[in-house]
Amino acid sequence: MKKTIFILASFISFFVQAQEKPTIQKQEIIRIETELASDKMEGRAIFTPGIDSASVFIENEFQKIGLSNYKDLTNYRQEFITKGKAANNVIGILTGKSKPEEFVVFSAHYDHLGLKKSGEDKVFNGANDDASGTTAVIALAKYFKELNQNERTIIFVAFTGEEVGGFGSKFFSENIDSKKVVAMFNIEMIGTESKWGKNSAYITGFEKSDFGTILQKNLQGSNFNFNPDPYPQEQLFYRSDNARLAALGVPAHTISTSKMDSEPNYHQLSDEVSTLDLDNMTEIVKSIAISSQTIINGEDTPSRVK
Repeated sequence: MKKTIFILASFISFFVQAQEKPTIQKQEIIRIETELASDKMEGRAIFTPGIDSASVFIENEFQKIGLSNYKDLTNYRQEFITKGKAANNVIGILTGKSKPEEFVVFSAHYDHLGLKKSGEDKVFNGANDDASGTTAVIALAKYFKELNQNERTIIFVAFTGEEVGGFGSKFFSENIDSKKVVAMFNIEMIGTESKWGKNSAYITGFEKSDFGTILQKNLQGSNFNFNPDPYPQEQLFYRSDNARLAALGVPAHTISTSKMDSEPNYHQLSDEVSTLDLDNMTEIVKSIAISSQTIINGEDTPSRVK
């Protein structure tokens, strides 16, 4: 009888732990994405009230999750001056348990194109570009906070100014020890299906490190595939926020699904939430979470970019 009770108790404990394991929830993806791409954000152009509203929203999300402040900051804003005006990235961290001085970065840019001067629809909502990536960063922050298993420090950052010259990622990269950054997962436009359809994405600069190989290894047995960038002529590796740290040798890559030869809503007023495949987007975020595990827990270290 005692043996039966012990087995039953062990099963209940295992079941409860399994139930408590964090997951990426579609409803959370929808909630965050819808807010970031709403008309009230006024297209999130740098130096506007709209992007400040977006910053406040992201800061509040980081606060609810319980992220710590970055370095010597007293809040989640990394402020700087560019073009004579004030701007800010939004940064939160989860300190590593055994390797706190080794950093894994998850990033996206939260700025977009702002408002059109005239017309019935004036808001460049930027639902895919890049509210989708920013949504992923927030969802991943919540996931990894609840998982509570990161041996390395995870830095979650929403960059400003990507659309007008990469000002946010430039300032961030100039103010971090790049030798301590083990990997950078930059997430850009994951709201539509890739050229291969569902359950797939591509990694820019795939051949420049073994970052992508590690991610795909960790997805073995799943139906998700990370592929090399199919648009080499677009030079995407050098056109997003990963480029600044990659230039310093960091295996910093962008994950995307954007069909650069046939995205009808790219940089258009029509880039709205209604055009996104939110089921597929949720699966992509889940796959990023799973594929990054061995890098976060210190088992794998991607080779440096030369």
